[in-house]
Amino acid sequence: MKKILLISVIVVIAFYVLKEKVYKPYMWKKSLNTKEHQLQLGSFIFSKETGINGSQSYQKYYFVFKVTEINGDYVRLSVIRQLSEKDNLKESDFSPTSDQYKSLKQNIKSLTITPILFDDLYKGDGPRFTLNEYLLNKYPVLKKSRYYYEDIPEESKNKPMPENPNDLEMYFSMVYSKKEIIENGKLVPWTMTNSFNGKPLLSNYSKNIDLIIN
Repeated sequence: MKKILLISVIVVIAFYVLKEKVYKPYMWKKSLNTKEHQLQLGSFIFSKETGINGSQSYQKYYFVFKVTEINGDYVRLSVIRQLSEKDNLKESDFSPTSDQYKSLKQNIKSLTITPILFDDLYKGDGPRFTLNEYLLNKYPVLKKSRYYYEDIPEESKNKPMPENPNDLEMYFSMVYSKKEIIENGKLVPWTMTNSFNGKPLLSNYSKNIDLIIN
């Protein structure tokens, strides 16, 4: 009986390893060969992970990103958020709940999501990241949907890596490895932390990608 149980446990473990190390990477690369799920400028990237919150209990975190720039192996992402309604700031406007995440996966292609320049988010009356008259006047499409992402000016995209060390930290904010996305289905950020030669390093921290939609 013990022998049968041991064999069963080994089979389950082998199946799990095969699924995680062989089947999932194969299906991931296969999906990237389809136009709908292939990484490109404008892609939406969905990611969810389990982490420890302030009370030391495990919690699911959900992220939705927009690809705003691809420059060699550098893929710049911007988080999809909602502008809060005036005087009604909600945490869910910044990080979607489970139900919102599922809804975004199903409806992202039909939603109006407005690219807003970073500086504009600090303009207008009222708290930051709330829908105000300034934003409505400059981006009238916000009347259809409060969803947005932070965009960068066209003249700032696809520029070479800055030579001034003081600008590198800002340059690599929200920049991830294209190779890691395509080959391993992971968001691995480029970082200047612990860099001793002025060149970016791939971080040891990563997020698993759930889905890419175009």
